[in-house]
Amino acid sequence: MIYETTVLSEKYPDCTLTSYVCDINEELKIGPRRAVIVCPGGGYVFLSEREAEPIVRSYFGAGMNVYLLRYSIKEKAADFAPLIESALAVKYVREHAAEHNTDPEKIFICGFSAGGHLAASCGILWNSAPVRAALGIDEGKAPEGINRPDGMILSYPVITGGKFRHVTSINKVCGKDDPTEEERDVFSLEKRVDPTAPPAFIWHTVSDSSVPVENSLMLMNSYVKAKVPFEAHIYPNGPHGLALANEETCCLKEKLIVKQVQSWMPLSIEWMKTV
Repeated sequence: MIYETTVLSEKYPDCTLTSYVCDINEELKIGPRRAVIVCPGGGYVFLSEREAEPIVRSYFGAGMNVYLLRYSIKEKAADFAPLIESALAVKYVREHAAEHNTDPEKIFICGFSAGGHLAASCGILWNSAPVRAALGIDEGKAPEGINRPDGMILSYPVITGGKFRHVTSINKVCGKDDPTEEERDVFSLEKRVDPTAPPAFIWHTVSDSSVPVENSLMLMNSYVKAKVPFEAHIYPNGPHGLALANEETCCLKEKLIVKQVQSWMPLSIEWMKTV
């Protein structure tokens, strides 16, 4: 396995992308792999370790190349920094596709909670002005679409800046403690979906009291209106932050083990094979 950590931009020195890539091996004769970029959650305040390497191991074990994105948080999450960093991550994976034996047309991004907001932003806002400016797309420094993921896996994602918002996440990404409705709308992703958004795999629990399930339901409704395909799984029970919902990610808390929810990982793997 190739294991290396890269700083994607001198402007964002705290942002790193760690590669977990299967070596090209003549004996194994492995064809180009799908790639998954993993974005842990944490309300744009911290990065959850339960939603980091345990997720990486699951996807790598399923035969994928995996990249762990540690993005800017706290006050450094303002000014579109995480969005730009996620765009740089997709660009990096696509530019290194041949070297890493990755299929450049099968690059996915996976996020949890606030990391789900980032993953969804990466897909839905891929062609936004801040991203185009940062990547130099309009100046011809990067080709159109190089930063657009081919699909998104969104786990109990923060989506809206409206009534059902996760206040901490939206405030941090807005860069202020009391953003206006207009400022929040910039990151209210259910309002930003258009037909160019990539396909999505979405899962949530009805009993999530931190990020209400309405976040996912509103995104699903927007996808229907935009006629963009998605697969969704709404589980009846389970608290926020389940990660794999098993013993590996429960931190000795029994409530974070929910057997029914454990199906999301194999379901997402099968979904990626159809996109």
